[in-house]
Amino acid sequence: MIMKKLYWIFTLLFIFAFTAGNVMPKGGAKDNTLTKKEKKTGWNLLFDGQTSFGWMNAKTKTFPSSGWEIKNGMLTINPASKKQGGGGDIVTIDKFKNFELKVDFKYTKGANSGIKYFIDTETNDGALASIGCEYQVLDDRNHPDAKAGINGNRTLTGLYDLITPKNKIDNGEEAWNTATIIVNGNKVQHWLNGQMAVEYERGNQSWKDLVATSKFKGSVGFGEVQEGRILL
Repeated sequence: MIMKKLYWIFTLLFIFAFTAGNVMPKGGAKDNTLTKKEKKTGWNLLFDGQTSFGWMNAKTKTFPSSGWEIKNGMLTINPASKKQGGGGDIVTIDKFKNFELKVDFKYTKGANSGIKYFIDTETNDGALASIGCEYQVLDDRNHPDAKAGINGNRTLTGLYDLITPKNKIDNGEEAWNTATIIVNGNKVQHWLNGQMAVEYERGNQSWKDLVATSKFKGSVGFGEVQEGRILL
């Protein structure tokens, strides 16, 4: 997975405005920068296009020395590095509670990745450092996981192994797509290229029943932490 613009908003009022029908200000800045209007409305960059500032390995608490590459304004993971013990999951140094996250990403043929949120890297000495709600990034056309799970709940934009996406617009492999994750309390939305594909509420009985039928059924309180890190 490759990313060229990664930014978040931590302004609850703006999230209310977004759900009421407003969108990110038009006339956005070039990649990895923000316009004055974007800054004024509360947007902040999570990736500056040049450094690993704000990110760390989920377990070592430092940015990996190999596996991840920052070049030409893009953050790229090399799949081969996993076999060599390099790279690994990276998480934000900061934690987030109510936010809107936008990511421009590109996936290669047969790719399987994701964006996780509400990640807890402290409990039980980091035992949950890789467990969290996941915005699935998958090449639905060429990866076998698209046919696994239940009714497509492991496909692009879906809440991995829990909720199948609907009405998604996928630009395909080697093309730029824009993912958006909106969290307002326990209410969450997944968007892809301007189209909402998943909407759910955490913590209620319906959520607990859903988790009980998933691979996360053994993770007590899965997806119910009030704030956490974002993981790539």
